Amino acid sequence: MLWVPLRAARRERRGPARAARRRRRTTMSLEWLTEWSCSLDGLRDLIASGIQSIRDCDATALAAVACLLLLFVWYCYHVGREQPRAYGAAVNALMQGAEANGLQNGYAYCQAPECVRCAHSDGLNQKLYHNLQEYAKRYSWSGMGRIHKGIREQGRYLSSRPSIQKPEVFFLPDLPTVPYFSRDAQKHDVELLERNFQTILCEFETLYKAFSNCSLPQGWKMNSTPSGEWFTFYLVNQGMCVPRNCRKCPRTYRLLGSLRTCIGNNVFGNACISMLSPGTVIAEHYGPTNIRIRCHLGLKTPSNCELVVGGEPQCWAEGRCLLFDDSFLHTAFHEGPPEEGPRVVFMVDLWHPNVAAAERQALDFIFAPGR
Repeated sequence: MLWVPLRAARRERRGPARAARRRRRTTMSLEWLTEWSCSLDGLRDLIASGIQSIRDCDATALAAVACLLLLFVWYCYHVGREQPRAYGAAVNALMQGAEANGLQNGYAYCQAPECVRCAHSDGLNQKLYHNLQEYAKRYSWSGMGRIHKGIREQGRYLSSRPSIQKPEVFFLPDLPTVPYFSRDAQKHDVELLERNFQTILCEFETLYKAFSNCSLPQGWKMNSTPSGEWFTFYLVNQGMCVPRNCRKCPRTYRLLGSLRTCIGNNVFGNACISMLSPGTVIAEHYGPTNIRIRCHLGLKTPSNCELVVGGEPQCWAEGRCLLFDDSFLHTAFHEGPPEEGPRVVFMVDLWHPNVAAAERQALDFIFAPGR
């Protein structure tokens, strides 16, 4: 058969080609080994030259480098262990006159030891620093530079701030400071609140009917003002849910869980219905911190009602949100006629948009209710 000699012929032709390929592989292997050997020689020469350079180096230069390294290590240790300077005296000086009369910023404070706004003491900054250290041990120091700086320097920040902005408890440095924020600062939550305007309004109107039977229905709180009446109905008060009130406004309370930037488990977080009767003026005052922005959703907005923050007036509008930094000096008043009824807003505290996620987590830990 013809195919047998053809196969033999093909094998004979392939033989020289295979031999050539084997020779090329052998040559390539030898070249690679040679290059590798040269690389090892070069590495050995480099290490030897480095060792020789160290031997030839001046002893004074080596000592200087060693001293710099030791100083760097000591600085890192010192920063990690340093306790913040006391600032209780500065805080007390700001409020001394008001506290002598049992009032602060024109309205009564609860004076409860767990209240973060009332518990000013010389040991507060040490407590905050201890909480920060405990958080860092559990999680990480990463991203904590601004909080660390803020706690260490609270005395200077609180005493040297311009009179237009003086948070009473905690100031986080390097945050943009403006009295009012645009709606885009927390766009998702603003739009969600405005879409649920009717839901919140209906639950308020149910609550408001109780005022026909008594001057201060259960769940409402009256705040001291120079004139008029200021009522608040808290769903969340300084990070603590008020269960009885939440049961009266179940849909509004569930809505809080849908907000992405609502301050929850933190003493700086609040959510409430705030109502001003005609003729009411709230005395000028500062909020406790600049890490939040306060959101007012207008529920009922009669004429001649204004909010003034940092000297800039704004008016509420029904179904619209107004965002402001309450660490600025601010006041509100209702000078409308009695027949127009009260001014009512739903108030909720949201995170300042420039507070990073890692900082929010740490601040929730440091300022957790009851910590």
